[in-house]
Amino acid sequence: MRRLLIILGLLFLAMGVLWPWLAKLPLGRLPGDLVVEREHFRLDFPLTTMLIVSAVITLLLWLFRR
Repeated sequence: MRRLLIILGLLFLAMGVLWPWLAKLPLGRLPGDLVVEREHFRLDFPLTTMLIVSAVITLLLWLFRR
């Protein structure tokens, strides 16, 4: 459990440091990401982005466990 928390902390730290460059990636604005805009309401549902991030995380975890 300690190792997991340390790794998560390091990942959050890396994301915070790299945020200016990560914000320029088109994640959340890919084809297949749903956006519903109404008056005084906006719903973003990044379906494609969630699938890509899930696949990458699954691949990384699979590689690290080998």
